[in-house]
Amino acid sequence: MKSKSLNALLIVTSLFGYLEWGTTNHTFLFQAEWDIITKLFVSPTEVAHPFTLIPLAGQVLLLITLFQKRPSKLLTYLSIAALGLLLGFMFIIGLMSLNYKIILSTLPFIVTAVITIKHSRKV
Repeated sequence: MKSKSLNALLIVTSLFGYLEWGTTNHTFLFQAEWDIITKLFVSPTEVAHPFTLIPLAGQVLLLITLFQKRPSKLLTYLSIAALGLLLGFMFIIGLMSLNYKIILSTLPFIVTAVITIKHSRKV
């Protein structure tokens, strides 16, 4: 049961990453993801980019693990890696630009991912 809770928490924490670019542009990942999902069915070539599709695939894999009797460690690890690409990159950008909003928005996912990996190694 704890594995499913951690996987659900990974999905939730991945949605609250904060992006900021330029002087007036900013969005949370759940807002950007909604735009991606709606555009995916209208014009898929607009959203066909590794930094959009790989994290989305990671979330789908995590969602699949929630419906498994025993969540697959492999799917969980692949999901963390897929989401970690984007959120890890955002964290590094936040550190380089000293943007505390970006840093603080990615920390919950990073902490949850570390806890999930430690838990998965014990089980």
